[in-house]
Amino acid sequence: MIRLNHSLPALILLAALISPALSVPARADSADAIAGRAIATNDGGAIYRTLCQGCHMADGRGAVGAARFPALAGNPKLAAADYPAYVVLNGFGGMPWFADKLSDTQVAAVVNYVRSHFGNHYADTVGPADIAPQRPAAEAIRPDID
Repeated sequence: MIRLNHSLPALILLAALISPALSVPARADSADAIAGRAIATNDGGAIYRTLCQGCHMADGRGAVGAARFPALAGNPKLAAADYPAYVVLNGFGGMPWFADKLSDTQVAAVVNYVRSHFGNHYADTVGPADIAPQRPAAEAIRPDID
């Protein structure tokens, strides 16, 4: 005769509670985990610490593990300010896009912060007027719920 362990009902209940969460697809290319505007400041450092530091690390050196998060420290791709602005707005690879989360002023602030910190010394700055033309059309960033 087989004896059932008393913890079996608890395991079944746990599996039932967890399974709906596991059925929701993960979207690495979206910042949808952030509802509405992401942050209510125009301080580039604060925006970096809130939105970017989790992947690119506090020192901007990036990380490699379950995924690859490129280093921003000493990154020559930051020489042209339009490149990081485009990536912040539109995403790239596994990086989510923030076009619907950050204003043009906020994008400019975080781009200028990254380009002037972590060993980067790019003196030219970008402003909101430089960001606006790179912003994707509203139709392109609408959630696909149709």
